[in-house]
Amino acid sequence: MKTDIKSLTYEKLNNEITELGLPAFRAKQIFKWLHEVGVKSFDEMTNLSKELRQKLDERYYISSCEIEDKYVSKIDGTVKYLFRLFDGEYIESVVMDYKYGRTICVSSQVGCKMGCNFCASTLAGFKRNLTAGEIESQLHAAQHDLGIRISNIVMMGIGEPLDNFDNVIGFLSIVNDENGLNISMRNITVSTCGIVPKIYELMKLDLQLTLTISLHAPNDEIRSATMPVNNKYGIDELIKACRDYAEHTGRRVSFEYTLIHNVNDKTEHANELADRLNGMLCHVNLIPLNNVTERDNKRSTDSAVNNFQSVLKNRGINATIRRTLGADINASCGQLRYNKRGDN
Repeated sequence: MKTDIKSLTYEKLNNEITELGLPAFRAKQIFKWLHEVGVKSFDEMTNLSKELRQKLDERYYISSCEIEDKYVSKIDGTVKYLFRLFDGEYIESVVMDYKYGRTICVSSQVGCKMGCNFCASTLAGFKRNLTAGEIESQLHAAQHDLGIRISNIVMMGIGEPLDNFDNVIGFLSIVNDENGLNISMRNITVSTCGIVPKIYELMKLDLQLTLTISLHAPNDEIRSATMPVNNKYGIDELIKACRDYAEHTGRRVSFEYTLIHNVNDKTEHANELADRLNGMLCHVNLIPLNNVTERDNKRSTDSAVNNFQSVLKNRGINATIRRTLGADINASCGQLRYNKRGDN
């Protein structure tokens, strides 16, 4: 079987090129074609001989994704993609425009195992992990389609990044490499629902990225009812891991907290959350729920959202309310894939 050459880090590619008896500068050339340019075939590598291109094609393939559907928000210009993979599976990405640059939210898996009951990503079931090359291909496809340069990456699309740990770490190494897209780790956010052992593995790598925790509850009772992962890694264990991570890396941990009407959005919930996070280097990102047709949860009122933020701020917890982007195109991940799988 052929190897996905796009999933090889620069170090691994260099080793492979050396084993083929080629000079080291060929690795740099090939890496730039794959990652800086984002080619889909070896024939596009015009500064390589035809013989070398054929040799590469015999041993490797270049992973990619194709645009199946594209939606552009008339409200704020947010672009949502449904991408088709080589095996007919689908993933989603969202490109958002912020004052500090363009950000892409990428998927890390085809589907998700985590089963959070407010999220659409699990609706069509889990199929497989994405390779590092497939994760990066989402950036290339969006950049080529829009004619832009993406400067920030958020791993909050379909899938649980830390459940695909090795491929995600490979992807981070590749996009951070100066010979490729050269995106700073400080411009990358990795989200997790709370797989504690993997948080510690990530901590040991000392990457200067932003770790974001999908928390969404102030206690075990509420969190276990909405997020099955909490039955394995309870909230006390998770918060301790986050404190350790922040102290070890010196990086602020961000907590995502989706506000669900009459479930986790009351004043007592805000105070309980503040008690748990007291003294930690952290930030809370409050998210008004995106209503999902297949779920029964309802969006909190604006007054409840604003009150929750005020309580946290008064308790010394840095908290912001995420502005809703792409509201007219169902920009929360999972819905397009679910609808497409239903069509089939």
